[in-house]
Amino acid sequence: MSSAPPLLFDRRLRRLRLDRAAPGFAGADFLFRRAAEDAAERLSAILREFPLAVDLSARHGAFARALATSPAAARVGALIEADLSEKMLQLSGRSNPEIVHRNIDAANPLRLVLDEERLPFAEASLDLVVSLLSLHWINDLVGALVQVRRSLKPDGLFVGAFLGGATLTELRQSLIAAEAEVRGGAGLRVSPFADGIDAAGLLQRAGFAIPVADIDRVTVRYANPLKLMADLRAMGETNALVDRARTPLTRPVLARAFEIYAERFGLPDGRIPATFEIVTVTGWAPHESQQKPLKPGSAKMRLADALGTVEHPLIPE
Repeated sequence: MSSAPPLLFDRRLRRLRLDRAAPGFAGADFLFRRAAEDAAERLSAILREFPLAVDLSARHGAFARALATSPAAARVGALIEADLSEKMLQLSGRSNPEIVHRNIDAANPLRLVLDEERLPFAEASLDLVVSLLSLHWINDLVGALVQVRRSLKPDGLFVGAFLGGATLTELRQSLIAAEAEVRGGAGLRVSPFADGIDAAGLLQRAGFAIPVADIDRVTVRYANPLKLMADLRAMGETNALVDRARTPLTRPVLARAFEIYAERFGLPDGRIPATFEIVTVTGWAPHESQQKPLKPGSAKMRLADALGTVEHPLIPE
């Protein structure tokens, strides 16, 4: 019998963080808009119909807006906007906690409050699922992806984006060094992020076909670390770890952390960089029509012939 995955994140606190961030989210949504525009652009290259789609982390409707100006808009029929935070959903229009399966207006999408760890959708009921900058707060990521795959019809598409391992590396290093120096020990102040290298493997473990992953590394320049921390609060991306440090950061620790940040990472103009790594994955619910990898030894042409080179035998040591 397999044990349940450890609880890394406090989902209730995560929702409260998003609720608190909702009023100022539009002022710090640059990463979210970037991920939404990228997802819409990816869909534009896929020439097929998606009659029913769900945006699992709609926030203030950035994906719906990006989709509306994309060539893919004509191929996405109805879009259900969902989010863990009802206050976030209210930013994009009326809030409706129920799904109605008839008379769905794609121009005025339904809105649904849900937890991505417990999806309410029927098996094989959706054609497209999108999740933007939310998966890095999921406790059982593979389990959540399995739920997404089961909710998709055969040959349905999943597009997901989450923050990867290099995100906020400068802030994390500075806080750990400062707290260790001032207090003699450091607590968990910045959430760990999944390694982007393993992203396609996560989709494979969840049963997706043709998994693809790539990384978009963004460096944002700030006048000082306080501006960065204000943006993180406005994004709803502040610490929601179950084992987070419970003692607040004192002024001496913060002051030393800001000094270390400037010393180690400061730019010539006096500003400081903050790294954000956006990992984007795509995967398809399995279907018999999809291309399958060839079995070993079944190739019809030698690699050397395809490359136009001469094959040489291996020389034993």
